[in-house]
Formats: sequence, structure tokens, C-alpha cells
Amino acid sequence: MSTDQPSPAAPARDEGAPDARRLRTILIAVSVALMAVIASVSGLSVAQTQMAVEFDASQSTVLWIINIYTLTLAALLLPLGAIGDRLGRKPVLVAGLAVFGVAGVAAGLAPNTEVMLIARVVGGIGAATIMPITLAVITSTFPEEQRGKAIGVWTGVAGGGGILGMFLSALLVDVADWRLLFVLPVVLVLVALAMTLKSVPDSRERSARPFDTVGALLSAVAVAGLVFVLQEGPENGWTAPVTLIALALGLAAAVGFVAWELHRRDASLLDVRLFRERGPADGSITLLVVFGVQAGIAVVMFPFFQAVLGWSGLLATLALMPMAVTMMAASGLAPRAAARIGSRPTMMAGVALGAAGLALMALLVSVDGGYLTVLPGMLAMGVGMGLSMTPSTEAITGSLPGEKQGVASALNDVTREFGTALGVALLGALLSAGYRSSVDGRLDGIPESAADSAREGIANAVEAAPRSGSHAQDLVHAAQQSFVDGWQQAMWAGVAVMGALFVHIALRGPGNAAPVADDGSTGTVGTAAARRLPTR
Repeated sequence: MSTDQPSPAAPARDEGAPDARRLRTILIAVSVALMAVIASVSGLSVAQTQMAVEFDASQSTVLWIINIYTLTLAALLLPLGAIGDRLGRKPVLVAGLAVFGVAGVAAGLAPNTEVMLIARVVGGIGAATIMPITLAVITSTFPEEQRGKAIGVWTGVAGGGGILGMFLSALLVDVADWRLLFVLPVVLVLVALAMTLKSVPDSRERSARPFDTVGALLSAVAVAGLVFVLQEGPENGWTAPVTLIALALGLAAAVGFVAWELHRRDASLLDVRLFRERGPADGSITLLVVFGVQAGIAVVMFPFFQAVLGWSGLLATLALMPMAVTMMAASGLAPRAAARIGSRPTMMAGVALGAAGLALMALLVSVDGGYLTVLPGMLAMGVGMGLSMTPSTEAITGSLPGEKQGVASALNDVTREFGTALGVALLGALLSAGYRSSVDGRLDGIPESAADSAREGIANAVEAAPRSGSHAQDLVHAAQQSFVDGWQQAMWAGVAVMGALFVHIALRGPGNAAPVADDGSTGTVGTAAARRLPTR
């Protein structure tokens, strides 16, 4: 199949090429917009208790308030990214920021769970509009010789922004009121909106072919169904009817989407033939694994800091900041490394460092040693994640033509969301299974009621300890040691997954592009562009 056919539709730009100062402003604008979206993904997690009390809501309802945002965001990324390509990235970004800001205000003032759920759904729609457009603006605006650095900044914000947002959210919950969690995203949106209106140029696709409505609907159903399974499976049970129905629906829609896109071929929402190429396939696999491991590690670390070390939510979030900072710094350095040694070696180095970080945390973690036993592994993880994310993102965005960058960016974002949900579900399940299998052998002599509570989880064991009389210290110690056993099991599973990814990249990773010339005539993205498949 030929891969060098010209695209029948060229992107139209309403303005001339921006100068260096304006490019910096554009990068700041889209980064601030992205930070607002990312902060809202994880920020509300720190206020679960406060929401449950104020709304008199069950834990299941509280989890829906948190997860419905991510579910809506993931389901609508591809359709709204494609709409941004057609209607113009600047007006769609402005509309998304406006919707997101209004939803944030409504959520902050919500009097009950019904209003809060509606506000979170609307916020997810706004976020799904913003997120793919921010990356598409970079890839369609920045010249090739500067594009890699800009993508590095974007991936740093996408990777580390969630932890930073969670820290600021925990700070607000501790010192003020949980409703102020929505102030930060709204302020960021207002800043991004003002900068977008002033500096961001518009670009769009000109196509005579109709919008792929069927493909958009199928993609939304497929993503929503599969993400729902990953989010709700651990809570409802993997064999619960609702889980199995969602799984069947998601898989059927995914198969239907692939078949329909192959039928539409050059008029498709996403040309699935692209995944025969190394760039989009390997970039997607790498991001899926890397974000899955990162999200899973965060799920494992919070109970370690809070239940094992006895830290507050704010201090536990602060403890994750070294990993976030090193990740963001490494994301900025990754384009320079890729230019010197190539994209594949850079990705391999990042994955190897990530695996080494997981191994360090498995080998060194201990109850008595505390935070210092996991810090070296966290730092190695941060650097490894940062090095692997940027070239993976470039491999995906470089596989589609300029007028389809909204779709390319949305594909990148959907992969991240899938990876996050998958990592949380699988590593969380491994931790729980390891804990349960270990704690049973340590409960001899513990009163039955307290032992039953301990089997449910380490937080339950800590809560039940005061009721176990003289066995309180033994119960807490048994739960802490069992948690470490489960932690090690989850870490070694992560090492195995990262090891398999390393081998895959070494054997089949993206090719190394020629260095960028002074005139920007060649480069990573330029070389990929020469091999693009037509998408319309």
C-alpha cells in the first residue's frame, strides 16, 4: 500500500507564521488550558469524604462524581478532535474553554449530587474539546525544528500536571473548603481563554467529504464501554451483569468502528491502516503502558504514605512531587536526546529507567525505612516516564497529516486515558490480591471481628485496631507488612510489563529520523510526514 500519496485536503491557516515571542505565548496558553483539564481529572479524589458528608452520598455515588468526568472526556476525544479540525481549532478551543469554565462554576456551587453529576458531565465535554486541540495547535503551528521541544513541554504538563493539581487540591481541602477545588481550574481557564483569543492562530481542514458521523458514534460507544469496565469492574465485580454488558457493548462497538473505518478508507474519522506503520502503533503501545504504570503506581503509593506511614493526604501528595518534577524536566530534555541519539534509543532508555525504578521500589521498600526506601525508585520512574512520553507522542502526531492533527492528538489522549484506567484497575487488583494472600497468615490470635476487617484492606485494619485491645499493635503491623508484600507483587508485575515493552521497542520501535536542518527541511515529524497515509 502506498504511503506517499498527497493528502487531498490541505490545512488552511488564517494568519501568517507566528514569530518566536508569539510561539512562546501560544505554548503557554495551551499548556495552561491543558493543566486545567488534567488538574480536574485527579483533584476531586482528595475530597471524597467531604463530598460524601455534604451531599449525604454513598461511596458509589462519590466515585461516579469523580469518574463520570473521565468517562465523558475519554469517550468524546476522537469525535471532538475531528470537529476541531473541521470547524477551526481556535474557535473550538475557545468554545471548549467556555463550556469547561461554566461547568466548573456550576460544580463549585452545586447544591446536590444531581447538579454535581450534570456539571461534571458538561465539564468532561469541555475537557474533551480542549485536550486534543491543545496538542493539535502545537503540531500545526510550530515549525518542525521547534515542534519537538514544544511537544516535550506539553507531555510534561500532561504527565506531571495531575500530581501537581492533586497537591494543590489537597492543600485547598486541608486549609479551606473542598468547593474551592474548582477555583483553580476556572482561573486557569480564564487565563488560557484570554491568551488564546489574543495569540493562538486558527487552522482547519478543508474537505468536501461529509463528517464521519457513524465512526464518531461508534468510537464514543467503544471508548465509553471499555473505560467504564476498567473503572467499575473493581467496584462492581468483573463478572457483574453491568460489567459484562458494558464489556460486550464496548468490544462490539470497537469491532464495528474498525470495520466501518476500513470501509470508509480515505473518508474515515481515523484511518486504522495507519497502525500497520511503526510510528502510531509503537507510540500508542508505549503511552498505554507508561501511563498505565504511572497511574497504577499512584494508586499504590497513596495508601502506603497514608496507612503505612501515617501521613495526611496533603503530605502524601507532596511526597509524589519529586516524581512529577523529574518527569516534567525529563519531558523537556527528551527532544534533545532524540535529536542526538534517535527516537528509539531515547524511548528504550526511558522504559529501562522506568523498569529500574519499579525494581528499586520492590527491592528497597520497607515499613521501618519509610519514604527514603521508595524515593530513589520514584526519581528513576520520573526520568524514565519523561524520556519515553515525548518521542511516543511525536510518533503518533507525526503519523497523520497537518489537517488531521486534532484526530492525531485525540488518539494520543485516548491512549493515555485507556492506559490510566487499565493501570489503576490491574495494579490496584494485584496489590489487593497480594495483601489478602499475605495478611491471612499474620492474623493468628487477633479477634475475629478485627481480623475480618483487616482482610478487607489496610485502611480497615488501621480503623479496627483500637477495638482489638492488646492486639492493636500486632494488627497494624500485620496489615503494614502485608501491604508491603502486595506492593512488591504489583511492582514486579510492572517490571515485567515494562521489560516486555523494552523488548518490543528494541525489535520494532520507530525508526530514527534525520537531524533537523537549519531550514527545518528534515526532522522527526518531517520524515514521518513523508510516510503518511491519506486519511480523507
